[in-house]
Amino acid sequence: MDNLTYGKMCEAKATSYLKRKGYTILANNYKNKIGEIDIIAKYNDTIIFVEVKGRMSRAFGDPFEAINPIKQQKIRMVATMFLKSKGLLEAPCRFDAIAVLGDTDADIRHIENAF
Repeated sequence: MDNLTYGKMCEAKATSYLKRKGYTILANNYKNKIGEIDIIAKYNDTIIFVEVKGRMSRAFGDPFEAINPIKQQKIRMVATMFLKSKGLLEAPCRFDAIAVLGDTDADIRHIENAF
């Protein structure tokens, strides 16, 4: 399986996982001129911006290690533009990370308030 296909599969697994947990999905692969956010969801009154990282194995490190400070800052900027465009700048929000390791649902880890 190529990286693009695997990445899409990981994002689909993460979306399904969040739905099972009671999250409402607002957008998948939201893009603007700055960049992209994999999943934007809502849980209760909180807007959650989710970065999904997948790895087939730990050979190249933990998936969470790929969400470095530069990536985090870019996600924050994209999120700010999303909130501004929807008139939601005052809404509570947080940034989560979901790691998918391998190709089974048992290998999903979710960190709330990851950054």
